[in-house]
Amino acid sequence: MSEEQNKIVVFQETEIRRVWHKDEWWFSVIDVIEVLSESQNPRRYWSDLKIKLKKEGAAQLYEKIVQLKLEAADGKLYNTDCANTETMFRIIQSIPSPKAEPFKLWLAQVGYERIQEIENPELAAQRARQYYKDLGYSEVWIETRLKSVETREQLTDEWKARNVKEGMEYAILTAEISKATFGLTPSEYMKYKDLKRENLRDHMTDIELIFTMLGEATTRNKAVEKDAQGFEENRGAAREGGRAAGKALDAYEKEAGSKVVTDTNFKQQIAAAKQQKKLERKKKDKEK
Repeated sequence: MSEEQNKIVVFQETEIRRVWHKDEWWFSVIDVIEVLSESQNPRRYWSDLKIKLKKEGAAQLYEKIVQLKLEAADGKLYNTDCANTETMFRIIQSIPSPKAEPFKLWLAQVGYERIQEIENPELAAQRARQYYKDLGYSEVWIETRLKSVETREQLTDEWKARNVKEGMEYAILTAEISKATFGLTPSEYMKYKDLKRENLRDHMTDIELIFTMLGEATTRNKAVEKDAQGFEENRGAAREGGRAAGKALDAYEKEAGSKVVTDTNFKQQIAAAKQQKKLERKKKDKEK
């Protein structure tokens, strides 16, 4: 799956941020705390829990917490306390919650699925396709979305080979492409669509996705053509790639007589699909 899709996974309709680091999943501790404790202030809960764990002699556990950059609600990347599956299991044991056992099973399943996907990458696309289908997206949209994943991966692979650093540098270059293509950075785009922590591309129309792909594919071509090395040279390629896509977008809008960028999002559609799945689970539980 793409870098963007790897950022969030869902447990019982609640989003958990995660990142693939050192060949395993690392999960946002704050997000897990929020799910299990149902606290109105999960940061304070985690702060108090860390003190409690230290007092109980669990210093080694605390040392295994790593700060990794995760995307926040404002679309920016911040250092966030993260734990791998093993450490997260131990943290969960310290939180009294009826969701603890289901969450442990979910963590194990998430890890197992990733191992399967590494051995057979086609599984990732199959799972993504089914996920979007369950949420009610059209087949045309799904095909475009999965193609956008492939285009994004090709670009980030190129950046990595050209000594662009993952994290903040990737985010800046992505913003350059978006600004030159649509006139909006990703954070501005999210605000326009009334999104907070959702994945922006999951709320784009198929036409918006097509121009996103055009900007990223052209950026990759420019980087290869210029043999761009390092952040600054690739920043130039990103601007050129975005401008080329922006010119194509202007031509399309003149011909079509309508704007490409819309404030349309699929939150209601997604919420309805999740609610339906929740009702189906409850019905199954009653039948058992």
